[in-house]
Amino acid sequence: MSRLCFIPSGCLNSPRVVIGLHHDSARSAHPGLDSCHCAPRSRQRSMAALFRGSRNVLLRWNKHVDLAYVSMRSMASKTPVGFIGLGNMGSPMAKNLLKNGYPVIATDVFPESCKELQDLGAQVLDSPADVAEKADRIITMLPSSPNVIEVYTGPNGILKKVKKGTLLIDSSTIDPSVSKEMAVAAEKMGAVFMDAPVSGGVGAASLAKLTFMVGGVEEEYNAAQELLTCMGANVVYCGQVGTGQAAKICNNMLLAIGMIGTAETMNLGIRLGLDPKLLAKILNMSSGRCWSSDTYNPVPGVMDGVPSANNYQGGFGTTLMAKDLGLAQNTATNTKTPVPLGSLAHQIFRVMCSRGYANKDFSSVFQFLREEEGQ
Repeated sequence: MSRLCFIPSGCLNSPRVVIGLHHDSARSAHPGLDSCHCAPRSRQRSMAALFRGSRNVLLRWNKHVDLAYVSMRSMASKTPVGFIGLGNMGSPMAKNLLKNGYPVIATDVFPESCKELQDLGAQVLDSPADVAEKADRIITMLPSSPNVIEVYTGPNGILKKVKKGTLLIDSSTIDPSVSKEMAVAAEKMGAVFMDAPVSGGVGAASLAKLTFMVGGVEEEYNAAQELLTCMGANVVYCGQVGTGQAAKICNNMLLAIGMIGTAETMNLGIRLGLDPKLLAKILNMSSGRCWSSDTYNPVPGVMDGVPSANNYQGGFGTTLMAKDLGLAQNTATNTKTPVPLGSLAHQIFRVMCSRGYANKDFSSVFQFLREEEGQ
């Protein structure tokens, strides 16, 4: 009579325990047969062949189970993602989610902003609350703190219909204290809120090369990272809720200062008779090189595919830069941090807003300086 038995891995030079057939008659003749080295060599050879076949079957079975598990996990990860805010940044971000196979459920305060995404296959709903009812992972990309407060806590806000366990990722640039308030409000509803503001501009958003600065519960970071890597090349965990916003505010203050410096430098060089393309080339191979000079040059005609080549249309608006600098100014005041250049940059972009540059890209500071010199 035969029965199943487990053979220690060392007996057959196998990396794992395998299952084989064991004969009771052999056991009765050899009481120590459970240690298989006691069996006759001919029987060991036949048993070894049988066990090798059993092992191959098991290995193939395990492989199929592993593949099935990965497949199920992959399918689960492709559940719908909500996206609220389809402006210059939000629209390309949502498109990249679609490109990566995620069904997108979207809404925007301006219905016409949804048309292109809808044509690409996204489902468009009427309100943030409706999105929250359909999706348990939601990304928001909004202009300012008041917009975020309204979208999350307003009469038709996300938290009116949010499901327990929903992951909420806010990629807006807002006051860190507002991010903390939204996290508390979300927690009361059983949801998880993380701040994940971005850097890189519209070009990087279109190419999925954004940098995300993430703040929130560390245990939820991997779940957020899965989505953010579809839209960005860099995803950095910064700490608890609000730290992502802190990193973004610091970055944008430096960006504003750098853009003003680049615009001033280019303007001075042009006034001294230098060809702007030549000057940009020299800067970009010298110690003055920066993102504003080599990637987003503010002088018309120096680079293609940037706002300065399109009458400063698109890109990152002057109003938004002034807003971000205001956030930096507030946090600097609250922490008693001296930011003289940041304060001056804030003043310059606020003046630009009052002089007709509000809806132009912030690199239009070059044009603003040129006009100022003529007055």
